[in-house]
Order: sequence, then C-alpha cells, then structure tokens
Amino acid sequence: MEQPKFFDIRMRDVMTVGVPLGIVLLTVFWALAHYVEPAPPREITISTGSESGAYYGFGKRYAEILARSGVKLNILKSDGSAENFARIKDKSTGVHVALMQGGLKGEKQVDEVYSIGRVFLQPIWCFYRNTEPWVSLTELKGKRISLGPVGSGTQLLASKLLDRNGVDEAGTPRLTQSVKDSVDALRKGELDAIFLALAPDTPLVQELLRDPNVRLMSMAHAEAYTRLFPFLARVTLPRGLVDLNQNIPPDDVQMIANEAALVVRRDLHPSLAGLLAEAAQEVHNGGGLFQKLGAYPKAGDPEFVMSDDALRYFKSGHPFLQRYLPFWVANFMERMAIILVPVFGILYPVMKMLPIAYNWRIRRRFLRYYSRLKAMERQLDGNPSLDEMQALRSDIARIDAALSHLPVPVNYTDGYFQVRAAVELVKNRIESRNVAPA
Repeated sequence: MEQPKFFDIRMRDVMTVGVPLGIVLLTVFWALAHYVEPAPPREITISTGSESGAYYGFGKRYAEILARSGVKLNILKSDGSAENFARIKDKSTGVHVALMQGGLKGEKQVDEVYSIGRVFLQPIWCFYRNTEPWVSLTELKGKRISLGPVGSGTQLLASKLLDRNGVDEAGTPRLTQSVKDSVDALRKGELDAIFLALAPDTPLVQELLRDPNVRLMSMAHAEAYTRLFPFLARVTLPRGLVDLNQNIPPDDVQMIANEAALVVRRDLHPSLAGLLAEAAQEVHNGGGLFQKLGAYPKAGDPEFVMSDDALRYFKSGHPFLQRYLPFWVANFMERMAIILVPVFGILYPVMKMLPIAYNWRIRRRFLRYYSRLKAMERQLDGNPSLDEMQALRSDIARIDAALSHLPVPVNYTDGYFQVRAAVELVKNRIESRNVAPA
C-alpha cells in the first residue's frame, strides 16, 4: 500500500543537512589531494658525465631500472662532477638527480640537495715518470703536473691534496688538460705526473699500468687523507691483481678512492627517491677491484643530508604495497590512505551529528505550530472582539490545512499527531465561544 504523501521524507530536509556536509568533505578531500601528497612526476632528469665515461653508463642503467616502474629518466651529459653539482643546486636547469664525486660541497650547507647515499668507489690514480718510487705527494714539488680537465672533480680534489702537502701553485704549476692529452703528454715526457679518476678497467688505465716507463704512486699517507677528507676511502691494489703472469703491479699499492654520491633535489617526490635507492642497490651492489660484494651503496653521507625515503629503503626495502603491486598502483593507494584517514576523522563525528541536526529540523517545524497555537490561546483568554474571533477561525483553518499536507518521516508521526491534537483542542475552544460570525 502506498504511503501517504505527508509521511514521506522531504528532499529539502535531506539537502539542507547533507549538502553542507558534502561541501565540507569535498573541500577537505581536494585540499589533501593537492597539497598533502601530490602524485610523483613520470619524467625526471639526471646529470652524469661524458658519453664515454662511467657516470653516463651508470645513468643508462638507472634509466632501464626506473623504466620498469613507468618513470622516464632523461640522461644529460656534462663536463664532470663540478657541473653536475652546479646543475643540481639550480632548479632552473631542470635537473633532479646527479652523480658526483665527494669533496665538492665545501664548508657551506647546501639545503637544496639530499643524498641517496655513497654508491661506488672511484679510485684516484697518480701516475708519474721517475726511476725511483715516489710515496708522497710532497715529492711533486717543482714538477710538471696535470690535474685533469678544468672544473672536474679530479682537479678540485687533486688541488686540495696538493695544498695539504704544501705543494703550492707558485712553485708547481698545475696544468688542466683533458684525460687523453694528459696521458699522451706523460708518455712523451712532457709531464712528470698526472691525476686521473677513472674506473680500473678503463683502457687508458690498463695501458698505463703496463707501461714500463710509468709508475703508479703508492701513497704512504693514504690513511691520513681519509681522516682529513671523510669522503675518501683508503684502498689497496694488491700485487699481481692487474696481471698475475707479468706480476702487475709488482707490489701492493696504497691508494685513495673518492666515494661517489648519488644526489637529488630536496623537492624530488619521496617515492622517486625510493626508486633511485633501488636502482643504486641493483647497479652498485656487486664487488670489484676495490670494493667488496655488498659494500655499496652506503646508507650514509659525510657531506649531505640523507633522504629519509632512501634510508627507509636501505633499512627495510620497499613499502608494503610496492612489494606486491605495480609502482603507480601502490603509490595511488598509499596517497589515498594518507588522504582518507583525516577525511574519516572528520566524517565520523559529523555523521554522529547528522541525526541530531535532522531531528532538530523536524522538531523545529512542530514547534513553530505550537508557538502559534499558544499565541492563539492567549488571545482567547483576553475576550477577543468579533473581528479577532473571525481572524482566529481563519488562522486555525490555515494551520489545519497546512498540517494535512506537511511531509513528515514515519519516525516522527508521534510528534505530528500531537500537533494535530493540539490544533483540534484550540479549534474546539474557538468554536465553543458564543460569538456569532461576522
């Protein structure tokens, strides 16, 4: 059987209470979605090195790993670590990630840059021409030295080492040449020593190690350098490691190596920092001539503040959802969780108040009629005139008609019939008065 119209829930009541609530929730949801945790970008840029160098090769491997998660890594060539560092500090360059040697930061704090960690060792080779072995950089005083290309990390580090050893630039000119030009000049006898920062398997390094006219300096102060410069590590090139048959090198060689860092801009999305930590782990976790298996990447940096997300990855791996779901699906669900927790925190108390607000609105409608009926009773107690009685009869008729069409939810029918009973009571009082109609 169809319910009477006046027992239906009026949509206006629902809208009056529900629409403000919906607006508040949508506003909170929009604000959280846009400002609390935006989605990560799908494309970022890394500054590496020359196309033939190790940094560029590492950048390509990073790109392959990030591509598996749907993130495109653009590889930007550079002239070396110094240029990479300048780019990562300048937001206008569009560079988000960089590979660089240690020792470039200087004394000033760099707030724009976070570290993913120290990712591999880059040995510093000091080759020289001399019949007698040199074991200290102090023996380079007055010699012809090439420190590498202008602005390179090798040039800056070699300058610091020479300064510490009292090899001043006035008495020992420091030439800046390309790697190839420096090697050629050393072989021709035009230079006495050169500094290189190349991988051990680089053809130029292998050729110099086998050249009978060239020696590799074994640094007696290697351990001291690591204390003076925390971004350096002491390494040993064991006797015969390069070539056991020819016993190259003929003795253990004490060297220093620069711990290269993978750095990001501070405003890089946290989820991408975790992906870069994963890429560094996959690329640099293997062993080599100077590093043991699993020694790198290192979850620490002596120069830059570590990324919290990189530290979290090195400690416990990927977040829970990313272990079982694709990166973008897991990231979306993580973002929604961050958003929905405060939304539900607001929604729960509001939903508790919603029935109270709705009940107040319905009861308020009944109270309006009670207020009018009470005023009419006071008027009846004051001996109203003929015209006033006629007005009372008209008012009670209008109230009675309005109530007959008043939409009231079924749960509130008790209040509805109480109002109807009060109207009937006042109507009887009016009709009982012995006053003739106008």
